[in-house]
Amino acid sequence: MTHELTTQKEFDAFAASVARELGARSRTAALSDDGRGLGRLVVDGDGRTLVLCQPDDRFPARLKIHAALPDETQVHAPSIGVTARSARHVAREITRRLYPLHAEAVRQAADVAAQQVAEERERRAVTEAVAGALPGARVDELHRLTRVVWQHDTRPPGQRGPVQIDSVTVRIGPSGYWVNAEASGCPEAVIAMLAAFAQATMKA
Repeated sequence: MTHELTTQKEFDAFAASVARELGARSRTAALSDDGRGLGRLVVDGDGRTLVLCQPDDRFPARLKIHAALPDETQVHAPSIGVTARSARHVAREITRRLYPLHAEAVRQAADVAAQQVAEERERRAVTEAVAGALPGARVDELHRLTRVVWQHDTRPPGQRGPVQIDSVTVRIGPSGYWVNAEASGCPEAVIAMLAAFAQATMKA
């Protein structure tokens, strides 16, 4: 028998039955109102969180179930469609079809997190070397990018007039594999910076 779920109360009761079929430790919780219509969270005994919802009220027996991941910005949350024939049928489809996809998504999320940690560690090492060569520089952390800004006011102390600043801006890529540097200021200062860089490169 197909269940025609037309009210939130009916949906909540059906979701609770699905949770019981998934295991004694499974439970349900309210789903925030985000315009998806009828919906309910199910948290199984292993801590996996599932979102059960009715994507189209014109088809009240059709459900969409997707795995809720801690961070869905990097890894797409897998989902399946299923007909509400019975709570046992829905639970069986979750176990058979969604759980393997959920496990793969969790593995991908772990790989992405590990890669980001490695990137940040490598970028931090290059940043420390750049900042060490530019005493007093400001370090700005951006998304998968670090910017180091060094500025120096070339006016003699107490002198008034237009601001005269020599500056160096260094952008360090995600893993520190590339560095982009821009120098600005009076020609003499920029030429001196370039000369110093060339000498350091030749010595290296």
